Amino acid sequence: MASPTQPHISIVIPVYNGGPAFKTCLQSLELFLPAPDDIRTEVIVVADGCTDGSDHLAEKFGATLLKTSAPGGPARARNLGARQARGEILFFIDADVTIQSDTLRQVASLFAQEPQLAAAIGSYDDAPGAANFLSQYKNLFHHYTHQTSRTDASTFWGACGAIRRDIFWAVGGFDEQYHRPSIEDIELGYRLKQHGYTIRLCKTLHVKHLKRWEPLSLLRAEFFYRALPWSDLLLKQGKMTNDLNLKRSTRLSVVLVFAILVLLPAGYWWSAGVGLAGLLALVLIALNFSVYRFFYQKRGLWFTLRMLPWHWLYFAYSGLAYGIGFCRFYLLPQRFSTLIP
Repeated sequence: MASPTQPHISIVIPVYNGGPAFKTCLQSLELFLPAPDDIRTEVIVVADGCTDGSDHLAEKFGATLLKTSAPGGPARARNLGARQARGEILFFIDADVTIQSDTLRQVASLFAQEPQLAAAIGSYDDAPGAANFLSQYKNLFHHYTHQTSRTDASTFWGACGAIRRDIFWAVGGFDEQYHRPSIEDIELGYRLKQHGYTIRLCKTLHVKHLKRWEPLSLLRAEFFYRALPWSDLLLKQGKMTNDLNLKRSTRLSVVLVFAILVLLPAGYWWSAGVGLAGLLALVLIALNFSVYRFFYQKRGLWFTLRMLPWHWLYFAYSGLAYGIGFCRFYLLPQRFSTLIP
């Protein structure tokens, strides 16, 4: 239920050449604003060096518009929007998501009912906007990861994340040294936790992701803009939390995938290698059975069989990125300190 003392929510959207997805994002806001239960809202769009007319779309919608002359990344854009915000709650969403009818009500209720709550995050829904296989797989996997993680979250999420404005600035906002869409939200979440603040994962707070993933765009973003910098950040802070993408089952899966990759070619010289690799593959499937059951229930057997190699590839490039970061951290410590914020 909504509290009679509802907070004022500033919706902050960074956009760089958002295209049709950004238009759909604004249409969802238009559909569900003004917000229910007398929730006060404002929409702030930061056009981050746009050249495709996204800024004009925002103006036509009626949002408060900020523009930069050249792209500087979503971290800088979100900070610019937050400086303009008047609400005590900053609600960050990406330009390629749509909100739902109860999204703003849930955000308002969370902060009204929990005065000690610093931040809250949601998840993608289970009906991704892009119909191709890879987009369905990636976004559904993201949904599964959030839906099966702890409600006492270990980090923040910029695609659907709300935070009290005073706390946001108390920890310094987003780190603007991340010049691309990367792990700036994860890094912010780590700083929040280090300062003792509470972040809630609200599993009923959903947005729909509209992004279309293709093999090259997915691998480039996942490896270079997420896995590598996240590995660097983990090594810098010196610990891993058993949550989200860092669950112990995920870490064990990485070890199993690399063991299989070593054993398969070893089978050329060692006859038992292939059999042992097959046994470890069965262990890997058993360890991730809940993931595959989820996909089977959502999309059927054929989809599940197709997503399995992509899921194992995810373990492989995550492990590779951590290995690269590990080598840089321990073999090149002076250079490493200049590589990450």
